[in-house]
Amino acid sequence: MSRWPSTIRVFLDRRMHCVGCPIAPFHTLVDAAEEHALLLAGLAADIELARLRDSQVSARHR
Repeated sequence: MSRWPSTIRVFLDRRMHCVGCPIAPFHTLVDAAEEHALLLAGLAADIELARLRDSQVSARHR
């Protein structure tokens, strides 16, 4: 989340409390999806889209 800030919105939109959770640094994406009864494929795809948006914005500002 610190590297790709737009991924935060993905978690918040799903009402996942990973943002700011003290255990979040120890969980994988698989753990988080299971904990919140979400399909990993959909969560991962949305996170990847958000990450790509951050990368594109970053590349434009270089």
